[in-house]
Amino acid sequence: MEFLMLLEETAASAVGLKAIGAAIAVAFGCLSAIGESLICCHAIDGMVRNPEMAGKLRSNMIVAVALDESTAIYALITAILIIFVL
Repeated sequence: MEFLMLLEETAASAVGLKAIGAAIAVAFGCLSAIGESLICCHAIDGMVRNPEMAGKLRSNMIVAVALDESTAIYALITAILIIFVL
């Protein structure tokens, strides 16, 4: 009987640790929002200072934001793998 209680406690703590791991992965993924805002801020600042380069700055900004967003997607995939696979 005591063994079954210990087994249930271990399983419950494993589920809790999975949830904490997934939350940490998503939290680090959400930090990419700060990077995206800085990318957009500096690109718009450059467009204001030099309007002739607005097209080139905009296209570079879109590429940089897409690369930065991929880190958030990788963090989400990592969290999903932690929850469902481990």
